[in-house]
Parts: sequence; C-alpha cells; structure tokens
Amino acid sequence: MKVVIIDDEPKARKLLEILVKENCPKITEILTAEDLLSGVEIIKKERPQIVFLDIEMPEHSGLEIFDFIESKTYNFEIIFTTAYSEYAIKAFELSAVDYLLKPLRADKLVDAIEKAIHNIGKSHINIKLDELQKSLKSSDFKKIGLPVADGIKFVNFEDIILLKADGMYTKVSIQNGSELLISKPLKHFETLLDAIPTFYRPHRSYLINLKFIQEYVKSDGGYIIMDNDESVSISKDKKDEFLTIVQNIG
Repeated sequence: MKVVIIDDEPKARKLLEILVKENCPKITEILTAEDLLSGVEIIKKERPQIVFLDIEMPEHSGLEIFDFIESKTYNFEIIFTTAYSEYAIKAFELSAVDYLLKPLRADKLVDAIEKAIHNIGKSHINIKLDELQKSLKSSDFKKIGLPVADGIKFVNFEDIILLKADGMYTKVSIQNGSELLISKPLKHFETLLDAIPTFYRPHRSYLINLKFIQEYVKSDGGYIIMDNDESVSISKDKKDEFLTIVQNIG
C-alpha cells in the first residue's frame, strides 16, 4: 500500500514518515512533497491509497486539492495533519473528515490509517471537503456528516428529530421520516452537538431536538412524545431541568 505525505515543513514530513514506517506495516511505500502542486503531480503519477495532507501551506491550502485533481479519477483517502484550533476541529468532525492533530501521536496515526484503509473507495472525500470548506468559512455550522454504508449523508441540524443509542451505534431519526443507523455511539453526537441549544439529552439513551417535542406525559414517571410519535424516557434526575427548559421555550 502506497501513501503520499504533503507538508511544507521538512521536519514534519520526516517525523510522519518515521512514524508510518515504525507503526504501519501495511504501508509499503512512502512518497513526500513540499507543496500541494508537487503533491498533486505525485498523486497523478503514483496513485496512492492514502494522502497525508497539511492544511496550512504557502501558496495553496491542502483544502484546495480538488481544484487541481479530478476526484472521480483518483481513488484515495485523505488524512489531514493540522494544528488548527478547537473551533476548526469541530468543523472537521461535523464534516466527517479525518485528521491528525500536531504534534502527531503514534496511536492516533495507526487508528487513522486503519480507518482510511477501511473507507477507500466509499467515503466520497470530495463531498466531505466541500462541506468542510463551508464550515470553516462560517461561524454558524448548519450540517453534520453522518457516515452511512455507501458514503456520507449530510443532514441539517434542524431536520434531526432525535438520536437514540443502540449499543455502540446510534439511530438518527430525520424529519422526512427516514432513520439512519450510524456506527458511532450517542456520546459522539452529544459532544458534536453540545453547542446547538435545541439539542438536549433527557436520558442516557436519547438526544432530542427540543423543537420536535409533541407532548410531555406525566404518567408512568413522565416521558416525552416526539413529532414522529416516538416515546422518549426522562431520567429522574433530569425531569426538573427538562420541565424548566420546556417552560422557558414556551
């Protein structure tokens, strides 16, 4: 398996090359480039399976890669290497784009490569990058990338009715009546959506969009009925808090 490392910092390229050689036996060839355009030429010639791509480089950002290469012609996964702020990392996660934070860690690198190998040919990286660029240009994130069997489905926050834990998976109910089973635990989405005030976790198994509450029922200890007619439990220690929130909304 072949990888390309594109980074304008020689030390960063060398460190990543060493980490890959020492920790990733599936990688048999490593090629490097000091800027985006020379990296694109290597990609066109060598057709790697994985590209490590720095974001902040002179002349061209790593995010511009598909301005110089036809994504449908080349089948590779991208792992961004970045020292971006927490705000930008939120954009990466919402767009379902893989990244490694600098300084790099071997365990995170191994996980990222294994994930990339699994996703080769089915993750639609060009679509994810388009959503990422929109998010990075805006302080108001509007969509979340949900990894599904054949790629990534981008859904508006305001269209999500609720999310329900299903073991290490999460069922996402959407306003159009569809339901997606996502291979991420509910805690993952609670962290991603913590800045969206309409999302609330009334129970360890549910994360709901408050704007889709249809009714609160006092009987049987109290529970919520959502607009899609699904009943949602409320933990005892969350009941008073939930009622206060609902009354303030009203």
